[in-house]
This record gives sequence, structure tokens and C-alpha cells, in this order.
Amino acid sequence: MRERINLQASRPRLLKKDVFGRTDLIESADGLAVRRDATNAAFPLRWVARRLLAREARALLVLEGLDGVPALISVQDNALERQYIDGKPMQEGQPRDIHYFHAAAKLLRQLHRRCVVHNDLAKEPNFLLTADEMPAIIDYQLSWFASRRGPLFRLLAREDIRHLLKHKRTYCPTYLTEREKRILDNPSWLAKLWMRTGKPLYLFVTRRLLRWKDREGAGDRV
Repeated sequence: MRERINLQASRPRLLKKDVFGRTDLIESADGLAVRRDATNAAFPLRWVARRLLAREARALLVLEGLDGVPALISVQDNALERQYIDGKPMQEGQPRDIHYFHAAAKLLRQLHRRCVVHNDLAKEPNFLLTADEMPAIIDYQLSWFASRRGPLFRLLAREDIRHLLKHKRTYCPTYLTEREKRILDNPSWLAKLWMRTGKPLYLFVTRRLLRWKDREGAGDRV
């Protein structure tokens, strides 16, 4: 991992604050960075916030050097700092060029080759459209690094791909291949189980209790 960079922010800008802590855009001599801080996370969820930080740090370390993935700068028990990637969240950039999705698919394959599944690509804000109209993938808090690409890994990797194809269907539907349409039409048993059990609970907690919306948080997913 890189040596810790001095990121004493002269003017940190709050991007998001919730029960898991806060996320700020901060300045340094080396440029902009994003800092996640779980110090003030709600006490019952502090261990969850720390676990999410650890998962993101592990994934970013494994993916170091990939274009389109933010570099990890530093990590502590309660805080993580990573590179800021300049770009628009997918729902703002609305990529209509098929080359964007070809590049995004290639980037996703690179993640999977390094034994990382993202697990949160249903959210458009986790895809960026950079200034040169290339994709970037951010927010690795729910990611999973596997020591080997076994059956569960392959199942989750397929879901990563299926979520990318759902976005492709939104913005470039005429370019979907027959194979891609079959993948979209056939979610895994795990996805079906999630839709019937986990998702209703997730929506209740995030929308009713935490007052989140599907595309909320785009600001901290830079």
C-alpha cells in the first residue's frame, strides 16, 4: 500500500452523513481525496461501519493499479481515504455510447479476474462517466474478495454482470445481444431469494427508517 499521504483538509466538503458515519471530499497537496469516517457512526452499527471500511480497503488493495478503480490512500480502524475520481454518476452522465459499456464490461472482468465481486452494481451511482467518457466503478463497501473463484464467487460475479446489463438496457437497449437478453431474463436463485426476502427488509430500513432513496448518495460516490 502507498505511504500515507498528508490529507489535512483545508476545506472538507461533506458529501454524506448517516448512521454509518460521514463521507467528505478533502483537499491535499496531491489533489482531491474521499474520506470515509466511521468515528461518529451510530453506536449499535459502529462495528458494521468498520466492517464496511475493511471490505472496501481489502478490495481496493487487491485492485490497485486498475484504471477506473480509485486507489487506496490509507486505512485505519475508523477511517478510509481513497483517490477521488472526477466523473458523473451514471444517472447524470447517461452514457449512450456503446463503447462505454464495452469498457465497463472489460473493467468488470478485470475485477473478477482478481477475485473481487462488487455486489452493489444495481446502483447507478456506483458507475461513473469520467471526463474522457470512460467508466469507473466505485463504492466497494459490499464487495467480496475470494481466495478462489468457486461456485459462490461465480454466482455473484454473474449478478455483477447482470446488473451492468440492466444499465445497458436502460441506456443502450438496441445493442443488447441475444445472450445478454437471456442473462437478463434469468436471474440466479440467489437474486430471486433476495427479491422475495432480503430486498423488502432492505427497502423498509433504507426508505422508511433511514429515508434514503434509490439514487441518494450519488454525491459521495465520486
